[in-house]
Amino acid sequence: MRDFHNYKVWEKGHQFALNIYKHTKSFPKEELFGITSQIRRAATSIPFNIAEGCGRRSDAEFAYFLNIAAGSTSEVEEELLLSYDLGFLNKSSYLELNDAINEIKAMLNKLIETLH
Repeated sequence: MRDFHNYKVWEKGHQFALNIYKHTKSFPKEELFGITSQIRRAATSIPFNIAEGCGRRSDAEFAYFLNIAAGSTSEVEEELLLSYDLGFLNKSSYLELNDAINEIKAMLNKLIETLH
């Protein structure tokens, strides 16, 4: 089994999830069970699935969970855009978070490629 703490992409995903929680604190209260909840779940899905994949024994199983994490990066990317378009995120926050999620997506894709 792998130790997820040894993966830079897990670390970046963990920090990204913390950052999402920080930025979504100011989202409208009526969105608590809407986009706020959805973007938080998708953001935490990234490091959660990396960690779960590390607990699996085979490269194929690891890759399966990395692919789920990669899917979550695309979901977050859309949720960030929607949050920006709705005025919940200012431009600098949107650009910062969008750059971070795209970096994580690229790192995941490279890691997945090494397993095939």
